[in-house]
Amino acid sequence: MKNSLLILLGIPFSVCAQETQKLTDEMAMKLAEKPVHCINQEYPNKTAHIINNSAEVSLSPRDLHPAFYGCFDWHSSVHGHWMLVRLLKTKPNLKAAKEIEAILDRSLTKENLQAEADYFTKYQLTTTFERTYGWAWLLKLDEELTTWNHPKAKLWHQNLKPLTDKILDSWKTFLPKQTYPNRTGVHPNTAFAMAFAIDWARANRDKAFETQLMEKAKYFYLKDEKTPAYLEPDGSDFFSPSLEIADLMRRVLPQKEFVLWLNKFYEKRSLENIEKIPVVSDLSDYQTVHLVGLSFSKAWCMKGIAKSLPAGHPLKKQFNAIAGTFLSNGLPLLFQGNYGGDHWLASFAVYALEEE
Repeated sequence: MKNSLLILLGIPFSVCAQETQKLTDEMAMKLAEKPVHCINQEYPNKTAHIINNSAEVSLSPRDLHPAFYGCFDWHSSVHGHWMLVRLLKTKPNLKAAKEIEAILDRSLTKENLQAEADYFTKYQLTTTFERTYGWAWLLKLDEELTTWNHPKAKLWHQNLKPLTDKILDSWKTFLPKQTYPNRTGVHPNTAFAMAFAIDWARANRDKAFETQLMEKAKYFYLKDEKTPAYLEPDGSDFFSPSLEIADLMRRVLPQKEFVLWLNKFYEKRSLENIEKIPVVSDLSDYQTVHLVGLSFSKAWCMKGIAKSLPAGHPLKKQFNAIAGTFLSNGLPLLFQGNYGGDHWLASFAVYALEEE
């Protein structure tokens, strides 16, 4: 089954695992189909909106979120848009480029994005909406636009600014009050979000926010030792809690300090456990299919960590090789499920394939 799916993706089954990790035009087209088809699909939908009164009962997902109403939930729509921007930016000659540009034009209008920003003040109890997973992907979308010197990117970036500013203000207010990190393997994971936030801060030269994030990361994780990664994963994880922490700390610490920290962070049994391929028993289950995403997030963390390690460190070569195994496992599974995976997994795959 896996070999036949690789052929469908334009990958001969005889090709080695390393070669399946490249984001070819053929692979990009297959992956792009997922957000292209779901960004304007309003239902089924999980809004996460807290209904404050009877007048809000009849509000549709599109009423609440005119830009990010598709792809089952707000955060998946946001990172679906990020993925399309990324593909348009890195593969401008892609066959679907015009279609992708038209989708982004319809979503990322000034009016739509102002309404998205207004959501956080128009309704009650929105302080915790998408904190901090969706916030992180919104900053990743803005970062992609910020670093793309293209007329459309500049327009979309400017249109996104009210929402970006709102997220930033919320995050800068929340961070000093966040006493403990969330070490889960799903959406609330703190380390994942902080890593993306640091990337944004550096791309946008927001030194104050970068410093705030780095100091909080050290407060949360610098003293971590012998992390119990031998207990991972939980049944619906799409993050490895330990790898997300390590992927954050490689952004925070100088190389020598990071190596010392990492050597104390993992014991042998934990390293052996996180290298195991997740068993996905039911690809049609909206929670169990999260474990496919775990292969992709492990791959991007391992590649990022390996990149930060000096030549000769035993995990440098090891993590790169294992990342390839996770990608080779996850990519065929991405195309075997239903909307439970279709609405979000392609973004994880693109980020894992692009992380160098």
